[in-house]
Amino acid sequence: MTPSTIELTITEEDRRIATLAAAAVGLTLVEAAIPLPLPGIKPGLANIVTLVVLYQFGWRAAVWVSLLRIVAGGLALGTFLTPTFVMSLSGGLSSLLVLGLLVRLPRRLFGPVGLSVLAAFAHIGAQLGVVSIWLMPGVNLVPLLALFLGAAWLSGLVNGLVVANLLEKKP
Repeated sequence: MTPSTIELTITEEDRRIATLAAAAVGLTLVEAAIPLPLPGIKPGLANIVTLVVLYQFGWRAAVWVSLLRIVAGGLALGTFLTPTFVMSLSGGLSSLLVLGLLVRLPRRLFGPVGLSVLAAFAHIGAQLGVVSIWLMPGVNLVPLLALFLGAAWLSGLVNGLVVANLLEKKP
């Protein structure tokens, strides 16, 4: 006889990932309330959580936290499956790919600041790709490239410095 209920075992790792994803979603919601200087330029506060998770618990956990944050943030903000969500997902997947490749290199080559900046570049690059291919095909985005890359560099730098500081304070 097959039981009619499915029992799921919740592990400590599941609880940890859920807690960290909730923190990232909280930062996403805070960030959504901050007035933006230009559409698409945000500080990427939730990426701080993703990088800390990457360093403390590994790439797999960082992927879970990031994807849960993107989906839950999209649901909470009412953007799930909209162009905004697709841009967020493409940026998140692109930055995760870059982090997954770079985290395998010796730590002396890329610390938290370097990883954060390169992930921010990948994020904005993927988003600009979605805009140029799907949302606004034929529109020349090159004149805006310096602005977006500058914003990605600045947010990546600041977030990376925050992550480095948090990791130093870890007992």
